[in-house]
Amino acid sequence: MTDRIVLAYSGGLDTSVAIGWIAEATGQEVVAVAVDVGQGGESLETVRQRALDCGAVEAYVADARDEFADQYCMPTLKANGLYMDSYPLVSAISRPVITKHLVAAAQQFGATTVAHGCTGKGNDQVRFEVGIQTLGPELKCIAPVRDLALTRELAIEYAEKHNLPIETTKKNPFSIDQNVWGRAVETGFLEDIWNGPTKDVYDYTEDPSFPPSPDVVTITFDQGVPVALDGQTVTALEAIEQLNRRAGAQGVGRIDIVEDRLVGIKSREIYEAPGAMALIAAHRELENITLEREQARFKKTVDQRWTELVYDGQWFSPLKRNLDAFIDETQKYVSGEIRLELHGGRATVQGRRSETSLYDFNLATYDAGDAFDQSSARGFIDIFGLSSKVASQREQRIHGKPDFSGLGSLDR
Repeated sequence: MTDRIVLAYSGGLDTSVAIGWIAEATGQEVVAVAVDVGQGGESLETVRQRALDCGAVEAYVADARDEFADQYCMPTLKANGLYMDSYPLVSAISRPVITKHLVAAAQQFGATTVAHGCTGKGNDQVRFEVGIQTLGPELKCIAPVRDLALTRELAIEYAEKHNLPIETTKKNPFSIDQNVWGRAVETGFLEDIWNGPTKDVYDYTEDPSFPPSPDVVTITFDQGVPVALDGQTVTALEAIEQLNRRAGAQGVGRIDIVEDRLVGIKSREIYEAPGAMALIAAHRELENITLEREQARFKKTVDQRWTELVYDGQWFSPLKRNLDAFIDETQKYVSGEIRLELHGGRATVQGRRSETSLYDFNLATYDAGDAFDQSSARGFIDIFGLSSKVASQREQRIHGKPDFSGLGSLDR
């Protein structure tokens, strides 16, 4: 029996050409795997048939939109996942779900190797191959662009020579990756970091400079997960999709960042993530009123480490699983409602409400009914500042008192 290679297949030019290119270079049969994570475009059946027409011996397709939203986007939301405080891990969290289906297809069709379309300069090659090694340690990995010299020019030439059923003339100046959580754009004139993005860079968002009237949305959370919008029950996928439309119409979620790639280079990226950024803004605010102070402070450290692990392709790592357990435990009381105003590129919290809130009006108020015993503050301050006071007394005993006499003088 001829050995088989499973190929991550998008339906575009490069991966369509890769089917025949890999077969000729390796002498192995190619099984195409297409996974829908909400990227839009053609139907899975259209993509499946094209793969077969381009020479794949089998075509595995999976509608993973709900799986992606529930098992990948929601953990990212619970962790407030923003790499370098900006990037909501749009591509980073789609790779593990695609990887899982690649390994499943390899097992189903008896493949020994998995192929992907990544270059040798990006993060995704690491994310795919580390994930594949983790889930299927017996599998080998190849990348036609990196390992088999498949360039864009050769891909066009190959497609035309073999009359492949794929468009070869349209040349997008950008490299684009998108799914329901967001959209990533790079290359072209964006590689000059002095150049600002032009209108044609964007697709998920409208220009925030000319917004429509403000859109106010109430998001209901249950244990850190959105379950309703304006009182209407939604799935995680529906929450993201509806907020993509509503926040996108207001220009929310545009991100322009020079980020630190895992491979050691800096890369300029443009992201659009209207639904993700609106949800993260709301989730953070709900945590502000439901997490205890020290728990909240420590969770920020855990969130950052979780985000770095996921960005670096360690979704299936032991540490990431451990951090998941901590984060899930913190979400026990993160339930309630957040009212957001979406307008002019901003998602602004207007109101908060939760049955599990730690906010106590009677403790917070300065008006009648104040339940806070202010007489306790003096003793608290004395004890809280005691270690600093003792250290300062030692400093002054050894080196003398500091001279502050010049601070109040005026030049005349």
